[in-house]
Formats: sequence, structure tokens, C-alpha cells
Amino acid sequence: MTATNRVLIVGAGIAGCSAAIALADKGMHVMLIEKQAEWRFQSSGIFIYSNGLEALRAVGVLPQILDAGFGIADGRNVYLDHHGVPIVDVFYPASRGGAVPILGIRRAQMHRILAGRLDALGVDIRLATTMTAIHSPSGSDHAQVRLSDGSTQRFDLVVGADGIRSQVRETVTGPVAPRYTGFGVWRSVHDRPRMLDAKIMMMGVGKRLGIMPISDDRLYIFGTVSEPADRWYPRETWPERMRERFAEFGGPARQFLDQLSADSEVLYTAVEEVQAPLPWHAGRVLLIGDAAHASTPFMGQGGAMAVEDAVVLAEMLAADGIGEQTLQAFGQRRYPMCRFVQDASRKVGGAGAVEDAASCARRNTAMQATAQQQVDAFYRELDALRALPG
Repeated sequence: MTATNRVLIVGAGIAGCSAAIALADKGMHVMLIEKQAEWRFQSSGIFIYSNGLEALRAVGVLPQILDAGFGIADGRNVYLDHHGVPIVDVFYPASRGGAVPILGIRRAQMHRILAGRLDALGVDIRLATTMTAIHSPSGSDHAQVRLSDGSTQRFDLVVGADGIRSQVRETVTGPVAPRYTGFGVWRSVHDRPRMLDAKIMMMGVGKRLGIMPISDDRLYIFGTVSEPADRWYPRETWPERMRERFAEFGGPARQFLDQLSADSEVLYTAVEEVQAPLPWHAGRVLLIGDAAHASTPFMGQGGAMAVEDAVVLAEMLAADGIGEQTLQAFGQRRYPMCRFVQDASRKVGGAGAVEDAASCARRNTAMQATAQQQVDAFYRELDALRALPG
């Protein structure tokens, strides 16, 4: 790979920003386009486990992420039932690099940190810009792209990091639509009581509600519940709807649910998946992040998989250059891990959606014996998949 290589990255979410940073660090000339006219991202929280934090270390932003977020040094996840009765405590592993096991942070703060790194690297960022056409036939050594500013430019690689409704994806895979999972997720941001310093998951009947600190003074709560397909609620009703959806929850969640009002910071989204088949590239166009493998949120791995994509891609391009073999190998290397995460997350979501009280009681009892084993097995498998040659 040479410094003359030009890469266009479409989409400035977690995947796109991370890829732009990682590739610019390797000496590539990167243009990053984003359809929004200004940096404006969802302000609810995100939690990142140790593997995602190690990927952020490779991107060069981990110290700032640690300073801005809230790390849980012992990795404790407290499981309660919906009344607040303890079920079991589970401990997530720290990384070999020493990153904390779990960190919560505002999404907007994470994007500000990534944007700052992009600026320091001098990445060419074009806001309010989209791709209107692309031509990259099989066997070509470039992609010809027309942008919404009217220009037509040539790139050695186009990276589609434009999310679950990716415009780029159809160029690569043909029509692959997101699949609705039957869940909606509700999020809200609150002041953090000083004593609340662990991640909490409350297991209800057909519902889950989590609590996660995201800074020294703030936390967010996030709840999943079955919602009809194509159901949407006017934004002004979200606080009331969220309070209604989780009305039966007591314990530590009760105070935050009671606080919900018209002035609250509340976000509702439908939970969808994307499982783009291999290959994840066509010609010199490649998919990463949610454009290729959007997952349900139940394992907290969506952001981590996006950043890992960026890091792995930069390493492979630096070692082997941009070419058919490298792009194919990238997809083959990342697909097994991303598919494993999707399958594991879907299974956890199903366990949280059990809708009769007797089955929930049995589930909660079983968690006391198996929850830690399942967490340990999940991270062992991630390590094993990461160690595969590629």
C-alpha cells in the first residue's frame, strides 16, 4: 500500500469514523462523506466491553474515551428481576491489554472524540454530501464515484460504512433489506446517583431494562420490549410511552422511570438486523459495520464489531495492499465473528422476551448456575475467532 492510495468512506458513524482514522494512520488519503449537514448524533448511551475498548486503543482514542466515559473496573453486571430482587452478579473480563471490562459513554461524546482525531489527522471530511452514483466493475483497480456536489472522483477503494440502511450495500450484494426483530428499544438519560456504579440488568416478563453509568454524573437506562412491526410513536409521546412500557419495574429503575417527562431525553428505535452474505465487496467497493452485519443490542457488541472491522481492514490493507484477494480475505476473516455475535445476541434477546411468569422464574433460577459460564464461553469464542488465520 502506498501513500497515493485514495479511499472514500461513506458514512461518519462509529464504523466510518474509525475506518477513516485507522486508514489515515496507515498513510492513505481518506475522504469521509456524511449526509448530515453537521456533526449530530444520537445522545443516548452506549456500553463498550473490553474487546471494543482494545479496538479503540488501536484507533488511538482510548485515553479520551476512558476520560469521558464511566469504566466499571471489576466488570460487574448485577442481574435483578423486575421488582429489584437479586438474581446473580456476573463479571465481564478485562482485556489482555488492561482495558476495563465495561465502559459506558454518551454516543455523542464518543463521536466528538472520534471527530477530534479525524481533525488531528487532517482527514478530508465532507458533510451534507452523499454518493449519487458508483461504477466499479469486477476486476477494476478503482471505483468511479459521483457525489452530490456534482463532482466525479476516482478512488482506489470505497468503504460503505453507511449503516443499517446502507446505500452502498445494494451495489455490493443486491437488495438486502434490514430484518425487523420484533423488538423496540427505549433509552433515556438521567443524573447518576453516586452509589450507582455497576451495570444493572433487570429481567422482567417479556421485557429487559438496563441501567448503565455513562459519565461521573450521568447514566442511561435502556429497555427492550416486543413491539408490532412498523409501529412508530410521535416523538413528543416517547417519555410517556416509555414510562408505560416499563410501568411494572421497581427496584433501582423506579426512580428513573418516575422522572420521565416532556423535558426528558428519550429515544425510541426499532431493533433490526442485517446479514449481508459474503462476499462483502464487489470490485473496489467494500462493506463494514452495520452495513454488513447490524446486530441486535443484547450483547452490547455492535459498536465493538464496527471498530474491530476498521482496525482489521487497516492492518490487512497495510500488509497486503488493496486488491481482490485482500478484500475477499477481509470478509472471510470478519464474517465468522460477526455472525457469532449476531447469533449469540439474538439468543439472549429471546431469553429476555419470555412472556409468562413461570418460565421467567425458571429462567432466572437457571441464570444463577449458568450466566457466568455463558459470559466466559462467549469471550473465549471471541478470542478463538480472533486468533484464526486471516
